[in-house]
Amino acid sequence: MPIDYTKRSGSQGSGVSLGKVTLTKSAPTVSLTKHGGSIGGELRVNLNWTARPSSGFLRRSGPGEDIDLDLACLYELTSGKKGVVQALGNSFQSKNDGDPIISLDGDDRTGESTEGENLRIDLSRLSEIRRILVFTYIYEGSPNWAGANGVVTIYPHGAAPIEVRLDESDPSARTCAIAMLENTGSDLSIRREVRYVRGTQSALDAAYGWGMKWTPGRK
Repeated sequence: MPIDYTKRSGSQGSGVSLGKVTLTKSAPTVSLTKHGGSIGGELRVNLNWTARPSSGFLRRSGPGEDIDLDLACLYELTSGKKGVVQALGNSFQSKNDGDPIISLDGDDRTGESTEGENLRIDLSRLSEIRRILVFTYIYEGSPNWAGANGVVTIYPHGAAPIEVRLDESDPSARTCAIAMLENTGSDLSIRREVRYVRGTQSALDAAYGWGMKWTPGRK
């Protein structure tokens, strides 16, 4: 059973796009193959953020309080199997037949790693994927999304990066759905979400109709 974070008591070539694409509210979706990406390669999803936001009007965390953002995803396969890939519960790989289709490199607890956190998706097995919802949640620190300056960059094989900036914020939310990746038959659609959820993984599940059962846990 996947783990739902529970807060600690008392804590809170030709045809290839040459330039980076930033998904926005007015232009939220991109087709991977039209962008020049290869369906047969690896798709890397990277999260970077500022661990200790500077003080300012939008600052909500206390002085010197670091923020620990975790990159994760919900996945649904064409077989009907569903699950989560996240550091919580040591669920670093998708549970599917054969080698993992999705894997998480590790858990950056400080936000100081220049490489951030990375999800790796094997698109040679696109036929096995129905949809993947990339999200992040604040494991430690107050929900100072504005100060964290979070950005997710998607690196397709053979094409320029696709960027989704967390340029909106909700100080009452601990979870943010970032992007939805959907199999459209012979292509992969990538859609910006940047939808904040006032709850943890189970609330995100409910918002997107994943239908899994969750159990509380901590790292």
